[in-house]
Amino acid sequence: MNMNWQEIIGLSMSPWELVVRGTLMYWFLFLIFRFLLRRDVGSVAIADILLLVLIADASQNAMAGEYKTVSDGMVLVGTIVGWNLALDWLSFRFAAVRKIVEPRPLLLVDRGRLQRHNMRREFLTREELMSKLRENGIENLAEVKKAYLETDGELSVIEMQPSSRKGDQGTGKPKAV
Repeated sequence: MNMNWQEIIGLSMSPWELVVRGTLMYWFLFLIFRFLLRRDVGSVAIADILLLVLIADASQNAMAGEYKTVSDGMVLVGTIVGWNLALDWLSFRFAAVRKIVEPRPLLLVDRGRLQRHNMRREFLTREELMSKLRENGIENLAEVKKAYLETDGELSVIEMQPSSRKGDQGTGKPKAV
């Protein structure tokens, strides 16, 4: 069996074309995950899911021969990883970047009152919210001082103190939901 190493290892297209393709797909999918799929993500960061999906696809294509060579896939995966590391680094170093890249916690309940506008933004029904609250022993909205949809898609709750349910503001204690 005669192997042609140039077909396996060499580049079949310009590395810059692969970098541009990887960059365009990364940012397209990042924007979709950032602005449209926040609630469904769970506890894994959006960029982490994006990175895994893109690397899996890029690697699969390189291994299955969708690209002409393994090097094509390696350049594409390197581009995707590079963007992910760059965003992580920039988010860590600069608060302004973090504000753009990561959504802020979204207030869903304020002193026992539903924030329906915010719930509509995330397509979250009252029943879904109440289900999450019941999972942690909260049966009534009056028990909730604040409830937030966090940046990772989880719900966090600050419960009212027993005396604050009668109108006193009191201090709430955070409780993960």
